[in-house]
Amino acid sequence: MTDKVGVCIATSGPGATNLITGIADAMLDSIPVVCITGQVANPLIGTDAFQEADIIGMTIPITKWNYQITDPKEIPHILAKAFHVAKNGRPGPVLIDVTKDAQFGEFDFDPEQLKGFSYNTPVVCESDLSKAAHLINQAKRPYILAGHGITIANAEAALAEFATKTGIPVACTLHGLSSITMDHPLYVGMLGMHGNYGSNVLTNEADLIIALGMRFDDRVTGNLNTYAKNAKIIHIDIDKAELNKNIQTNVAIHGDAKEVLTELINHVAPNNHASWINKFKDYYSLEHETVMHYQVTPQPGHKIKMAEVIDKLSRKTKGNAVIVSDVGQHQMIAARYYQFRNPRSHITSGGLGTMGFALPAAIGAKIAAPDREVIAVIGDGGFQMNIQELAVLAQEGLKVKILILNNEYLGMVRQWQELFFEERYSFTSLVNPDFVKIAQAYSIPAMRVSDDSELNKALDTMLDTDSSFLLEVMVEKQGKVFPMVPAGCGVGEIRLS
Repeated sequence: MTDKVGVCIATSGPGATNLITGIADAMLDSIPVVCITGQVANPLIGTDAFQEADIIGMTIPITKWNYQITDPKEIPHILAKAFHVAKNGRPGPVLIDVTKDAQFGEFDFDPEQLKGFSYNTPVVCESDLSKAAHLINQAKRPYILAGHGITIANAEAALAEFATKTGIPVACTLHGLSSITMDHPLYVGMLGMHGNYGSNVLTNEADLIIALGMRFDDRVTGNLNTYAKNAKIIHIDIDKAELNKNIQTNVAIHGDAKEVLTELINHVAPNNHASWINKFKDYYSLEHETVMHYQVTPQPGHKIKMAEVIDKLSRKTKGNAVIVSDVGQHQMIAARYYQFRNPRSHITSGGLGTMGFALPAAIGAKIAAPDREVIAVIGDGGFQMNIQELAVLAQEGLKVKILILNNEYLGMVRQWQELFFEERYSFTSLVNPDFVKIAQAYSIPAMRVSDDSELNKALDTMLDTDSSFLLEVMVEKQGKVFPMVPAGCGVGEIRLS
């Protein structure tokens, strides 16, 4: 939300181990976090002392760096280094474990201990810029794939300027959403397993792909053996390890997305690819006609669709809210149907896909950006995984809007079981508690709607309430999210039903 480093503090033992999922989530999604954990006194390490846990060993694979402080004199330098490592280059989590005796110790503080850190942004080779510009200027069907790196680099304006000058269509990854406004004439949709139809299909017709701050994740590429075989590849990323890792490139540029795009703008020629962009529009029309969204006119007794809820929410907030989604069908629906108008407006668990993410993440987002409307979009399954965070909302008096899309299923798992496992449903049907009463027990206003004709008023009530508010919307039980690229298939095999 703020482009700053987040901090979390936990005690030893279970406090430290409870951070692990969050740390792994931050690692995969390139989120800068400094985690500070307590530890038993140094003489007790290795004795299985009360609440001792080897958090250093546990978090080596899921942190950029971790370190155990046993001498209080190390604290200033190590903490300063932790913030430096978390923020610079590709952001990520750092964990500092502090033994009890180090916490209780004393030392003479010297401000010089906070210095001595530097980070040199990779220098972009002029020849690489020239090669990339040549490919861009010669391409007939170029295609920009914008990832989370655009937001990390604050490169939203540079992306819009580059796309406008070159006339190249832009699609976004799940974490790339909100890096370009969805009403931009060159925005053509979301990539990936549940992305837009044309955005996926036309990947295989592109003759040039410009990948910006994205890592060619399997949810974006599908089957790598059939992915973008007609395209030359320009890949720009701050993490050198991502270049040529999944997809072999023609030009690999190791650098900050904003700096590289700013330089590229001066190398490329103005262009227009109207006929190519029209192909995306044609596919969008096909998708719109084939994938039934919802009844335009509310009808009493009509089952509410998730897409309807998010579309109406988007219109009522004019695309200006911060959407923090959990993981599941509602996550894909929120990503697809909310029309983001501002940068840093879409927060979700992407790489790890962590259910229970939305409520605590929305609390963090609201604390970071108190003047923005923050709406947590959650399924009934994910909500129960961190439902206790309602206590934080109540205690801190935060104004987070909670929108539960309740289909009484683990919806995405149920969809897979229906489509690919011959309807052998296993552990996906849920018997839920009364979420409204639970919220009210925390003194959080709440209501439930199940009729299409009541939805508009309920959304208005939620948005107009000057406090946290929980709105539970009972949606169709066995709705599915389409388009969909089946697991193991190529992006060209995306299904509309």
